[in-house]
Amino acid sequence: MGSKLIGSGSATPSLCISNDDLSKFVETSDEWIAARTGIRNRRVLSGGETLGGLSVQAAQRALEMAQVRPEDVDLVLFCTSTPDDLFGGAGRVLAEVGCTNAFGFDITAACSGFIVGLITATRFIKGGGIKNVLVVGADALSQYVDWTDRGTCILFGDAAGAVLVQSCNADEDGLLGFCVQSDGHGQKHLHCSSSNADSILSKTNGVPGFPPKKTNFSCIEMNGKEVFRFAVRCVPQSIEKALEEAGLPASSIDWLLLHQANQRIIDAAANRLSIPSEKVISNLANYGNTSAASIPLALDEAVRGGKVKTGDIIAASGFGAGLTWGSAIVKWG
Repeated sequence: MGSKLIGSGSATPSLCISNDDLSKFVETSDEWIAARTGIRNRRVLSGGETLGGLSVQAAQRALEMAQVRPEDVDLVLFCTSTPDDLFGGAGRVLAEVGCTNAFGFDITAACSGFIVGLITATRFIKGGGIKNVLVVGADALSQYVDWTDRGTCILFGDAAGAVLVQSCNADEDGLLGFCVQSDGHGQKHLHCSSSNADSILSKTNGVPGFPPKKTNFSCIEMNGKEVFRFAVRCVPQSIEKALEEAGLPASSIDWLLLHQANQRIIDAAANRLSIPSEKVISNLANYGNTSAASIPLALDEAVRGGKVKTGDIIAASGFGAGLTWGSAIVKWG
């Protein structure tokens, strides 16, 4: 049993924050940010917008493109590190989209989340009994950013993206090869740790350390130099391993689609793999780093813009906190 990608969708918040906007409350400039990251704008949740709402929109658009009814979806995988609810967001997505016959659960793998979700979808299909899987990648990291820290606040934006993965005959399989890896020793370089606030109760009845203190999350902390070194070293290696599993040379790639974190990382990986710039998909300048949403968001724009066509081979790779990274060689359509 094989799997194929037959639909995509995406959604972004209405509020656009430019580099010039950021320069009004943090010491930076459009030139400084663009030169170091390639980012010029990012979208941020505001007003009544929620990550769940964006995710529902993205999922609906993916189903429309795929021409699949919500009730025919068997599984919803919600890839996020920032759900609206502590217990996850898959349930809300499948309910509001109308996937009445689907089971759903969340996948947390930071900026690698969508790649992990995509591979997970194909494994469920390969196991049998599953035909249609909706994979949603969504994050709202703006809620965990220190907006006075120019090292991190310039990087992140909010968005949601989705794809519909459908079962097919083995000879039509669209997942040609993949590779996923983790290194927990690198967690110290990129994290958003929990911290304990004051106790939620005033009386402890003499029991030390009880009741537990209310937990909050700190802002994102990142060692940019170490994350950059990690990405430019591990991402090309990961893609090469996935290509080896697929039995394909790098020259067979029609499109390189990396997690949209930093343009210098994207350029370095393309150079290592000898992939020309005209075959690299990038919308980083418009949205910044949208974590698990970045790959499906860029893919959806490329499909709807006529770049990616049926039969095109895409080398996709995600990388981020954990540290986690993974690549998939997929055929569109």
